[in-house]
Amino acid sequence: MLGLSRYQWTVLFAAWLGWGFDVFDGLLFNYVAPNCVPTLLGLEIGSPAAKSATLYWTGVLTSILLIGWAVGGVLFGWVCDRIGRTRTLLLTMAMYAFGTAACAFAQNIEMLIAFRIIASLGIGGEWAAGAAMVAEAVPEEKRVEAGALLYTAAPMGLFLATWVNMEVAGNWFKDSPETSWRYVFLFGLIPAVVAFLVRLFVHEPERWKAVAAVSTPPKLSELFAPGVRELTRSGFFMAVIALLTWWSCNAFIPTVAAGLGRANAESLGLDAAATRAMVEHWKTLAATYFNLGGLIGTLLTIPASKYLGRKAMFSIYWAVSAAAVLATFGLDLAPQWRLYGYFVIGLSVFGVFGSFTYYLPELFPTRLRGTGAGFCYNIGRIIAAGGPFLVGAIASQGAAAASSALSVLFYVGFIPLIGLLLMPWVIETRGRALAD
Repeated sequence: MLGLSRYQWTVLFAAWLGWGFDVFDGLLFNYVAPNCVPTLLGLEIGSPAAKSATLYWTGVLTSILLIGWAVGGVLFGWVCDRIGRTRTLLLTMAMYAFGTAACAFAQNIEMLIAFRIIASLGIGGEWAAGAAMVAEAVPEEKRVEAGALLYTAAPMGLFLATWVNMEVAGNWFKDSPETSWRYVFLFGLIPAVVAFLVRLFVHEPERWKAVAAVSTPPKLSELFAPGVRELTRSGFFMAVIALLTWWSCNAFIPTVAAGLGRANAESLGLDAAATRAMVEHWKTLAATYFNLGGLIGTLLTIPASKYLGRKAMFSIYWAVSAAAVLATFGLDLAPQWRLYGYFVIGLSVFGVFGSFTYYLPELFPTRLRGTGAGFCYNIGRIIAAGGPFLVGAIASQGAAAASSALSVLFYVGFIPLIGLLLMPWVIETRGRALAD
């Protein structure tokens, strides 16, 4: 299958698990926040004060996650070029596993923040190591397929986080919301087991070992040297457009879906209990459509990149992203059609990320591959970190939250159009062998 050897499949699967659990650990807090935050602050779960505090601290902790993610991505991208891809993958997976599990033992909000910072550094660092390792281990002609398959782990990580929270907090410990969130965090330890297996079965890519043996250690400043800065600019431009659009759309899903569910329930004349049930159901549907679209969109980057080229692929995804967001949140649509729009948004806004696992490693030579890919892919998260504060402010408006979110999301649709304007500075890598 794909012409990969058993060992190459092992490398791809190891990196796939690393990235999937990366997303899984990163988003567990979002699911447990309504129980976790009030418990640590000594508030009654479900009370108005608890809801307000949850909105505020979810924004704060998500922003901290993004900043830590960015710092970890840049730092461990550099580390990965110095000590190797496999060692860095092992180190970062262990870091985010234990950082997430430690959240289960937090006694106050300050301890939770400290543990989330540790986890976020590892979460940010894992991506560059895994992407570089896969790019260097698979045959040149299969790099696109392997890279896109690697990113399918992201929606799977989201599905897994949803399922774990549903089972643990919704079934096993549904009568103990004050403690159920601690058990959810403990599932963050699973990646530590995977990291141990990576250490047993995966070794450093021969390409990296050959270059590391004869070259000087990389410096971050080299990304801005003549002849390299153009590569950095190309990768950064595409990544930052994708990150800003994705985080804006994803962060508003619960708020928008809740508003759409209420509007549909009112049109059907449902009572309060039925309305609440519909709201929760529509939240799940919106996330499912978004993630399912993302999974399919990720795989579609394979034919788009191979047959049309990287620049054409990005142009198509930016155009569809803009059209999907502007239409879904700008047109006068029935609630159901806005809900269905999340599938197309996921197809484009989420799906484009499937290309970064091969495009960014293609840009840089081996000795700078982790450093460059890690910088381009993650530094934009610092810019995106302001988004969660905006989400919290809008969500706190109560009944007006959905209409405010729709207005904000309409303008988010112009971000991919900026991506189209940046295309003249994007470097085409189709048909190029990885540079040493």
